[in-house]
Amino acid sequence: MTQTVTSPRSDARRRQGPSFLMALPAVLFFGLFALVPLAGVVVLSFMSWDGLGTPSFAGLDTWFRILQEDQTRHALWLTFLFVIISYVFQAPAALLLGVFMAGQQKYRAFLSVLYFLPLLFSSVAVGITFQTLFSPNYGLTPALGWDWLPAQWLGSPDIALLVVIFVVGWCFVPFHSLLYQAGVRQIPATIYEAATIDGAGRMRQFFSLTLPQLRYTIITSSTLMLVGSLTYFDLVFVLTQGGPAGATRILPLDMYITGFREYDMGGASAIAVLLVAVGVTLSLLLNKISGSSRMESDKAGA
Repeated sequence: MTQTVTSPRSDARRRQGPSFLMALPAVLFFGLFALVPLAGVVVLSFMSWDGLGTPSFAGLDTWFRILQEDQTRHALWLTFLFVIISYVFQAPAALLLGVFMAGQQKYRAFLSVLYFLPLLFSSVAVGITFQTLFSPNYGLTPALGWDWLPAQWLGSPDIALLVVIFVVGWCFVPFHSLLYQAGVRQIPATIYEAATIDGAGRMRQFFSLTLPQLRYTIITSSTLMLVGSLTYFDLVFVLTQGGPAGATRILPLDMYITGFREYDMGGASAIAVLLVAVGVTLSLLLNKISGSSRMESDKAGA
């Protein structure tokens, strides 16, 4: 009988895991297409440039000018509202749909396909469709003839942002529902069987078993949802182009308008860097609060 002898070096290598060289292509790809352009934007944020001539160094004047503008501060406030209201709307809807879709009944599988369809549609097509549905001339309000419905869905500064948030949620709730569906299906069925024997109802099982088992899925979904809300541009642009009266001009749209309509590439770059800083700070804050760096298996002890 032969015995395989392993060297101490191979044992140490096995304990350390894969070599960093395996991640080198991904690191190079990320650096080339993410870090290098970001560095260029940071440099450009200290320049004065209209997009056509030669950039000239402006130092911190560009930053002071952008941060002192009422429009930028208003866009920052709208972005804060957009992120918070989007999360309050999308998170419960995605969680409940994901738990519902995780059932094994055939009709739930069929409904899951329908729920997932909005994620497959083009953002421009969705924007044009909802723009038509909310039209004051031939949209929902004149078609249904209900007086209590708003005549101006996208034309009223009071509700335009809420309407845009609804359309964005309609598009992206299916993605987060899919995350929750996968998370629920990873929960051992024996846990629910034991809870049923102990007399726990569906509501008690949901709050005492399902939610605790989904805590890391909730962390992941919440991070993607909150940070992703900082990047919405195409749907908002198609629906309102920032109107009416700047009521939906969030930071990504403000960046576009500043750069390509007002021909202030330095100011637009400063807004872009501000967006990146807010996104990174929010992501790190969520990671710190949630303790996701200390994640353990949800099935421990199951």
